[in-house]
Amino acid sequence: MRLSVCLLLVVLALCCYQANAMVCPALLSEILGFLFIDEPVFKLQLAKFNAPPEAVAAKLEVKKCIDQMSLKKRGPIEVALLKIVEKCNK
Repeated sequence: MRLSVCLLLVVLALCCYQANAMVCPALLSEILGFLFIDEPVFKLQLAKFNAPPEAVAAKLEVKKCIDQMSLKKRGPIEVALLKIVEKCNK
């Protein structure tokens, strides 16, 4: 089973390397909100995805770590994410 999954991933990487997709604006908003929005507001933002409560709790647990980072350290992460999104949307 594990070998078949690895083989599938390799085949997809080799055959579909030029796949193009637009990044969903809601996803982009969620990613940037993860970096900069306070936890209560971010929890409301996650509600629109109708995710299971366990997934929301896990995301909020990681967000607590991100919230401890200074804004100066979060800035380069934002820049990198926006470059990736820009490249995907071309």
